[in-house]
Amino acid sequence: MAAFSTLYPYNPLRYSPPPSSFPKFWESYVSCKFNGGSLGKPVTSGRRFVVFAAHSNPKIIKTNKKSRFGQPLSPYDTDEETDDDDVLHDDWLPDDEFAEVSDFDVNGKKYKSHTIEGKHRLQERDRGARSFDSGQSTKISKSEKASSLQLNRDVKLARNSKENKYPRLSEEINLDGKWLPLLDYLSTFGLMESHFIQMYERHLPSLQINVCSAQERLEYLLSVGVKHKDVRRIILRQPQILEYTVENNLKCHVAFLMGLGISNSRIGQIIAAAPSLFSYSVENSLKPTVRYLVEEVGIKERDLGKVIQLSPQILVQRIDISWNTRYMFLTKELGAPRDSIVKMVTKHPQLLHYSIDDGILPRINFLRSIGMRNSEIVKVLTSLTQVLSLSLEENLKPKYLYLVNELNNEVKSLIKYPMYLSLSLDQRIRPRHRFLVSLKKAPKGPFPLGSLVPTDECFCQRWAGTSLDKYLAFRQNLLLKKFAEKYERRI
Repeated sequence: MAAFSTLYPYNPLRYSPPPSSFPKFWESYVSCKFNGGSLGKPVTSGRRFVVFAAHSNPKIIKTNKKSRFGQPLSPYDTDEETDDDDVLHDDWLPDDEFAEVSDFDVNGKKYKSHTIEGKHRLQERDRGARSFDSGQSTKISKSEKASSLQLNRDVKLARNSKENKYPRLSEEINLDGKWLPLLDYLSTFGLMESHFIQMYERHLPSLQINVCSAQERLEYLLSVGVKHKDVRRIILRQPQILEYTVENNLKCHVAFLMGLGISNSRIGQIIAAAPSLFSYSVENSLKPTVRYLVEEVGIKERDLGKVIQLSPQILVQRIDISWNTRYMFLTKELGAPRDSIVKMVTKHPQLLHYSIDDGILPRINFLRSIGMRNSEIVKVLTSLTQVLSLSLEENLKPKYLYLVNELNNEVKSLIKYPMYLSLSLDQRIRPRHRFLVSLKKAPKGPFPLGSLVPTDECFCQRWAGTSLDKYLAFRQNLLLKKFAEKYERRI
């Protein structure tokens, strides 16, 4: 009768478990059977031999059997134990949670055995007993035994590794060891434990992605112009992007953007600004939005690429609601014609994102408060729509006061030079004005706002008549004085 073996080399005829745990059916099985006057011979090994049946007689059993170490084997049960250090019994195995997956055959059919600790080992024994009944034998080589033990050690090391590497993450969430390769890879983009917790709370499946798949997708984004430093922000804003396949999602969205006339050098910037666009269907969402911009809003097709580059979010918002509410407001509040509003959106599509009550209306009221009429406000906004994005307290009001008190200009000059409101007061307006005053080249009347528009080189050649280095040194000293004044006020 052939011996059997499960994942671990356990043989009930080579090792006798305590009577309390020994299956009752085994006693009847190991008992010798009479068949036509012949007596079955139980299989023995080098460990010990136990006689369970009352009719078993050592005299009729071969007494010349030897152990595999060459020693005579007694047919009687004995309390002496032999130390077989090279034989691994499953009761001696360390209490590890995981072990190697092994295949074994029963009656020509293949089964998989997943060994685990505790009560599941008893299931392994029962499965082995059934294999024995069928007359099949599965032998595990020493290399497989060593591999199983090595895997157990690796699991322990992995468990300790995740706790040492990500202690906060292990404490706050149920960290699966299978996530470690992905976490390690994402860490190369600057993501930390706090970021992984955000991803876990926002979209758990993003942490369950195979690291090879995630790497393929992120490398594709890098190849189309996404900067390495922007990957972290993209993942935090849209962790689902790790799930989007390259062929079925990422490539077709990138092709859609290129079809709008957007250059390759700007694709990465658009993805970084609006990574959620990958979650929208190209055919059912993105293309209808573009069609609405052309047919309903009135943006020219040649300007589509520029509009989307200025505001990629326009692709992922309810454009019909955004457009209609702001169009109706500007028409009613200022009497702005449709063509002027279309020009505003074309130059500054962020207008469609601004709040009417908290953004657009307060700035219109400010322009009214300094003496502008509605028609003049429309001209300023049509020419420089980004005025609606400037801070009232830190930008518009200080520039207006400097225009009137220092440059001796009137509000009407803003209608001719609305760009004045977009220039930096500390970096452009004040330095050029003070520099011309120091050179005694500033006119006595209203300061020419035209001198503030050209580049520094043109300003020095045309207005100051001096070298660029001299002007830059003057501006640097002025900025340092301004900084010192602010610091003293804080003290």
